[in-house]
Amino acid sequence: MDTESVRLFVLSAEKLNISAAGRELGMAPAVASARLAKLEKTLGADLLRRSTRKVSLSLEGADFLPFAKEMLAQEDAALAALGMVTPTVSGTLRFAAPSTFAQNYIAPILPKFLNAYPDITLDLRLSDTQFDLIEGSFDLALRNQEISDSSLKGRKLADDTRVLCASAAYIAEYGSPERPSDLARHRLIAFKDFSIRGLVNRAGEQAHFDPKAATSRLLCDDGQSQKIATLAGAGISINSLWSVHRELASGSLVRVLPDYRLDQHTALWLVYPKSNVLTAKVRVFIDFLLDEIGGTVSDLVRIDSAD
Repeated sequence: MDTESVRLFVLSAEKLNISAAGRELGMAPAVASARLAKLEKTLGADLLRRSTRKVSLSLEGADFLPFAKEMLAQEDAALAALGMVTPTVSGTLRFAAPSTFAQNYIAPILPKFLNAYPDITLDLRLSDTQFDLIEGSFDLALRNQEISDSSLKGRKLADDTRVLCASAAYIAEYGSPERPSDLARHRLIAFKDFSIRGLVNRAGEQAHFDPKAATSRLLCDDGQSQKIATLAGAGISINSLWSVHRELASGSLVRVLPDYRLDQHTALWLVYPKSNVLTAKVRVFIDFLLDEIGGTVSDLVRIDSAD
């Protein structure tokens, strides 16, 4: 199989533009179209759907894409091992992350990454709704929960300690819970679901509370909006320390049941499809995030544990 045609397909899938992909590889538009057509004939499948207005991946193309990326990564690695080429760090990297974390920690450092790697283009999807990595052809994603999908692999970025918070105004009006059972008489800002939550204090004593037993008049699926509503006095909410540490330090938010945290072994994970060989562009972005963010977020957890 002609790996240059495979490379053209991968670029076309990333850009959704055959002519632009061809230009990046030094091919005229007609040549690029002909090479893709020849590749599809060799494989016996239409990889891309063309219309007069747009190009999109076919189902077969989406299935083939991770294997195509792996073929190219293996070829580059093999040639580099023989000293025949110096792997270039280039291409479009599709990355998905929760919007709140991205706004606070990733967006501010993107110029540093882009300056360091001028041949990489970042295609970001920032939402608290999780995207399917394989169906969406993502190279990498940040997840704030344990990896349960057997088709994914990951690197741990940092621990993710979650605590209960409220505004000083809310506490002044409704009082502060003294024990976990007191939460049932308070207003909770529900995030995503009403599952029973476990709490653990510094002595290791465990407790539980059921959000269904409390008054939850505000349901929210966006972390930043939830924090804003909490600051405005709407109720008690569950927040990651990385999201609210500045507000806790300033006093605009206060810890509710300060001796307790959510009894969840949650962490921030950088995950990618298991079928993918880590390309140079993904590897350098993972290393960059670990260097720039990992220690900062982990320090928040250590400081809280030492209080």
